[in-house]
Amino acid sequence: MISSAIPKHREQAYPMDNIKSAAALDAIATEAFRALGDSPQITPFSMRPGGLTVEDAYRVTPLIRQMYEARGAKAIGRKIGFTNRTIWAQYNVYAPVWGHVFDQTLYDLAAIETLPLDTLAEPRIEPEIVFGLAKAPSAAMDETELLSCIEWVALGFEIVQSIFPDWKFAAADTIAANGVHGALIVGPRHPIAPDAAQWQRTLSTFEIELSCNGQSIDRGHAGNVLEGPVSALRHLIGVLANDPNNPPLAAGEIITTGTLTKAMPIAPGETWTATPTGIALDGIRIRFS
Repeated sequence: MISSAIPKHREQAYPMDNIKSAAALDAIATEAFRALGDSPQITPFSMRPGGLTVEDAYRVTPLIRQMYEARGAKAIGRKIGFTNRTIWAQYNVYAPVWGHVFDQTLYDLAAIETLPLDTLAEPRIEPEIVFGLAKAPSAAMDETELLSCIEWVALGFEIVQSIFPDWKFAAADTIAANGVHGALIVGPRHPIAPDAAQWQRTLSTFEIELSCNGQSIDRGHAGNVLEGPVSALRHLIGVLANDPNNPPLAAGEIITTGTLTKAMPIAPGETWTATPTGIALDGIRIRFS
């Protein structure tokens, strides 16, 4: 994570009489960015006078990206959140959201032994399918055509965090918090093209087991993520096609498609594994410090 040099603070008052003003949105982005940079947790924006709409939250997204980039980070992909409909009621969020993945929040599993959690607020772990794009996809493409845009697929762990206490928020808050993204750990990558038909079938049918310190914690299915990870990718492409404030997906981007199981709380000293069945992907393991 990027450590913000902006002084730590708690939530501030906003000019909420005109939430759509540039000044109001910039204030929200500044406060969210501070919290994402290891400042104290804050009150959800949706719970303050004037609230926050999903539309305006996606106007905050490019401001958050600019703040990361000003600190030296590079946006290298997107994370899709809340594609798993089995957890919608738990978080009171009933549609997918997205945020940016940065080079400073991306980790190659082969290159790290442990991941520190000290900069993350109430972190949780999510086993997810990760795609690397070979070319820019189009909203007009069906899932078979979309698969031809994907260069590689991997199993990964996304570590999510909540800058809002106790994971209590509305959908707009999660968007303003960069999709609650904390880190993305990517396992071994497998090329799609040599066996595209097989990948298309198994990416919608495989199962997965999530374990902590050798004990099974939860099981998931590809169909938990909308109709499967490629379906989640297609959803994001459609959302971005109607978004005048954020760019469409581009060649070279890395996309993580949403948790296949419940998002589970994690703590230093724990070792977590994800074991897939019914798909030609490697199991993955990570220890936290």
